[in-house]
Amino acid sequence: MADELSAPLSRKTDRIRNARAARRTLRLPLARIGFALIVLIVGAVVLRLLLVNDPQGGRPQASADINSSRNGNALASQVSSPSIATITADPEERPVTNGGAQIISVDPNLASGGNAALGTEANDFGVVPDLAEETQNGPIPRIAADGRTPFDVYSRASITPETAGGKPLVALIITGLGLNQATTLEAVDKLPGPVTMAFAPYGKTLNVTAAAARNAGHELLLQLPLEPFDYPDNDPGPQTLLTGQQPRANIDKLYWLMTRIGGYVGVMNYMGARFTSTGSDFAPIMEELGTRGLGYLDDGSSNRSLAPQLASANKVPFARAGKLLDTNPAREPILAALEALKAEAVANGSAIGVISALPVSIATVAEWAATAEDKGVILVPASALMKR
Repeated sequence: MADELSAPLSRKTDRIRNARAARRTLRLPLARIGFALIVLIVGAVVLRLLLVNDPQGGRPQASADINSSRNGNALASQVSSPSIATITADPEERPVTNGGAQIISVDPNLASGGNAALGTEANDFGVVPDLAEETQNGPIPRIAADGRTPFDVYSRASITPETAGGKPLVALIITGLGLNQATTLEAVDKLPGPVTMAFAPYGKTLNVTAAAARNAGHELLLQLPLEPFDYPDNDPGPQTLLTGQQPRANIDKLYWLMTRIGGYVGVMNYMGARFTSTGSDFAPIMEELGTRGLGYLDDGSSNRSLAPQLASANKVPFARAGKLLDTNPAREPILAALEALKAEAVANGSAIGVISALPVSIATVAEWAATAEDKGVILVPASALMKR
């Protein structure tokens, strides 16, 4: 009887022992396995850093082309061609080549462009050191310690209304230069020295094209992008001076723009109907121009501009253009506009016309200017007609 009772008990005990043994067999050393995995991962990372030259460390990367203008930038699109320089807001970018476009060599000794007042003082950026203040983006104009101003030193005017002997004077300003190197160099080559050249601040070879213009005897102006009424639908470009900003913000933009070229007598507006009609925003800019001895030329596109009053208050040499000569960009309409400009000069003693850097405009102005003196007028740089 005892054997019969002990048999089931023995079998139950055996089953318990077998189950415990099975559990011991299935139990894994999880801590050790986890530690081993961590060592393997760290080792793999170290091995990759040692063997793979990847400065980004495997981070995701993407690229975007920022060297393009917005569709609203008419200044850039008006001179479009296969060799046009794309707009860039990089203040450090002043390369000396552009695609396959023509490159000229610049003799630093000729940087004064024939202006006897400069002699050999100007460097290859067209700047007289005494007339320059260094900033983080480059030199900007200033009045020299001896009182000389950039307007006076960089002016190419040898004839003024007071010395013209009663002959009518005409100043022609070609705008939008520097964006397209080939077109700019064509303008420099074809147009006579008295034609004033206004450079946009966005060209990628401004050091080359502006130097070419100076060396050929042209007077330079810098175009400032100013806010129009339909901004941002109509966008003058990067670093546009805007209304409603703190004065310091616009002054900082102005400083950046002023570093783009050197050796210019003053600035002129590009667009800017809203900005030039808003005294609280425009006044600090005009005050800065006066402090730095620069002139201001109004392109005449807005009757609301406060430029005449603000220029007078800040002793800024000033003039206002009367005509845009290539609203119809074809030879015959441009010739007609030039004749109308001549008639205005005969009637008033002087006249200022603005024209775009279009190939047809350049060719037509060159044709007309070749016989300007025969027409009874004298071509002069813009500074000759800017009131001090």
